[in-house]
Amino acid sequence: MIVLLTDFGQSEYVGVMKGVIYSIARDAKIVDLCHDVSPQNITEASWLLKNNYKYFPESAAFCCVVDPGVGTQRKALAVKTENFYFVAPDNGLLWETLKEQKIIDIRQIPIPADASRTFHARDVFAVAAANISIGNFNGIAESIKQIERLKLYQNQREGIVVRIDRFGNIITNLAKQDKDSYSVQINGKKYVMNCFPNYESANDDELFLIEGSCNTFEISLKNGNANDKLNIKVGEKITIS
Repeated sequence: MIVLLTDFGQSEYVGVMKGVIYSIARDAKIVDLCHDVSPQNITEASWLLKNNYKYFPESAAFCCVVDPGVGTQRKALAVKTENFYFVAPDNGLLWETLKEQKIIDIRQIPIPADASRTFHARDVFAVAAANISIGNFNGIAESIKQIERLKLYQNQREGIVVRIDRFGNIITNLAKQDKDSYSVQINGKKYVMNCFPNYESANDDELFLIEGSCNTFEISLKNGNANDKLNIKVGEKITIS
């Protein structure tokens, strides 16, 4: 199984990646994890991978392409862990996920001389993922030791916004505490927000906190879009105490 994670949205780039994969591995099973990562947002992609890879069967190969450094000297990676495979640019996207895995081998994928300088997803990463799916991980160039790190910032009760979902929920990396009401500081402003166990319990037209599916706080608005009110961006610092 090959699992795709990109910032390509509804563009043709996703279809082209799948075409390349099927050209090499006709029997491959391809699953789209997510293609609506904010453009070039490595933090958001890191969060999505870290919180979702564990729901896939062992030996799945994750092809993750959020690559603002495409065409530069940044390395391309193929990683084998005890349970999964990961293919991605060496820009920190894999770091938080690999901390939870026993790493068996890390390979640097060679960049073909004729590869597009803007579409390594097609010419490098899709090819590598397809070869891994047919058992050819060891044929991917040389082993390396070090990769780029990207830590999702957290300092006690200060963290970051890691994603804005399609409903406008503002997802953070801060865990819930045993309280009913919290002080929230974000974007230079302070709020007092109640915490509710579900959306139905919340008050109409009032921003509130809820523990999301990743077991961290989300700012929500009942039957509305919280981020339309707050206009927050992924990566902004937030304090919830």
